[in-house]
Amino acid sequence: PRVELAWAIKAHQHAQVYFNLISSVDPKFLRLTKVDEKIYEEFRRSFPELRVDLLDPEELKSEAAK
Repeated sequence: PRVELAWAIKAHQHAQVYFNLISSVDPKFLRLTKVDEKIYEEFRRSFPELRVDLLDPEELKSEAAK
């Protein structure tokens, strides 16, 4: 149990540092992988009208969205 707790604490610390790093950068300049542009192009090809700035979880769960 102590090893698991120590691992969980360390993972939480890493997650906090990572979140602080990605939160401090303007998203339009943020690049997490070498293929970010390709991922975004494919996403927009699949979901051209989806407004990611106004996501409504209930709308995403609707039959039309599925």
